[in-house]
Amino acid sequence: MARFSRRSAAAVLVCWLLVVFDGYDLIVYGTVQSSLITDTGWGLTKATAGTVGSMAFVGMMIGAIFAGRMSDSWGRRRTIIACAALFSLFTILCAFSPNAFVFGSLRLLAGIGLGGLVPSANALVAELVPAKWRSTIATLMMSGVPIGGSIAALAGIPLIPAFGWPVMFLAAAVALLVVVPLGMRFLPETLPETLPPAKAATNAKQTVGFKSLLRAPYLGMSILFAIATLVTLFAWYGLGTWLPNLMQLAGYNLGSALTFGLALNLGAVVGSVATAWAGTRFGPIPTAIAAAAVAAVALAVLVAGPPVGLVYLMLVLAGVGTHGTQCLIIAAVASHYPAHLRGTALGWALGVGRIGAVAAPQVGGLLLAAGLGVNSNFLAFAAAAAVAAILLGTIGAKIKTTKIKAAKIQSNNTTSVGASNV
Repeated sequence: MARFSRRSAAAVLVCWLLVVFDGYDLIVYGTVQSSLITDTGWGLTKATAGTVGSMAFVGMMIGAIFAGRMSDSWGRRRTIIACAALFSLFTILCAFSPNAFVFGSLRLLAGIGLGGLVPSANALVAELVPAKWRSTIATLMMSGVPIGGSIAALAGIPLIPAFGWPVMFLAAAVALLVVVPLGMRFLPETLPETLPPAKAATNAKQTVGFKSLLRAPYLGMSILFAIATLVTLFAWYGLGTWLPNLMQLAGYNLGSALTFGLALNLGAVVGSVATAWAGTRFGPIPTAIAAAAVAAVALAVLVAGPPVGLVYLMLVLAGVGTHGTQCLIIAAVASHYPAHLRGTALGWALGVGRIGAVAAPQVGGLLLAAGLGVNSNFLAFAAAAAVAAILLGTIGAKIKTTKIKAAKIQSNNTTSVGASNV
């Protein structure tokens, strides 16, 4: 397509709103974690709270892998709406949990919907926008995650002291009652049968699924994208889950600790916009390398215990870097794979990447339980961001090598044709 239609623009907006609620739902656990430990009587410790926090990410891993595959065969629209309804319903039910086991189980079920929504929504949006804007829109789409997280942090400051932690989960009713119906109204279907017959016949001959994704010519890049996503999500969700608690342990009260979380998420919003521009200007992979490096340096600076103003700045930069890197990886995956594998590739990268999201709350809790202190968490997340930069550098080099080989082959073919004509 050369330009947006109004209906396509409406569909992109609905997908973005759903990603906002996805982001809210992901970050809300970090805002209530301290309350769950101290106010519920569930007997949670820092280590077990990390385990409970990981349950949503386990669900996300399951949801991302299977929903991405479903969206390529069952349809983007159906998958998106089903995932949104699933995470909204089970998030609401979290507010009524009687114990940690039920709460963790509901978070796991909500996580399946959360994990399935992002790859499905990004696959749909990639098919609704002009190719030249695909990377930019994919990056801006993911601004919904930190915006949702910022809403969670802002809402938690007045609401948790006044009404208790359950109110934070009841907000998912807005997604279920408002945004899901909007999705049913405005989201189109982009399955092959909606294409012209000749093109649909061509698509039918193309193999869909992980078997095609995990063999030549896609195997190496699929593995690199997945591992880069894993370490990036380890840093991003580790911070999202533990930052308010870490800052309380560092001596700040709950309100101040939540404002640090707000700084992280606002940085991620800025990062989404900035990396969308830079990704279009310089390419998603070079920009992602720079973003990951910025996050690694910012988190390393926090270990030195800088003044509070510098702490806020470093957290903003950490948000820019960690979330910006993930946005750019999604944009690169959406652009690198053909349409019939796009949903599967996004689901694969995000599904494997959720291993990092699962591990981050666990690792953070275990480091604290071992008495290694707040800085051990910042060092672990900084190291993950540094590894992401190295892996993305490898991806960039591999893409460059592939382009050079393709150019040589094309040049040789052109020369051969010219010689035969002579």
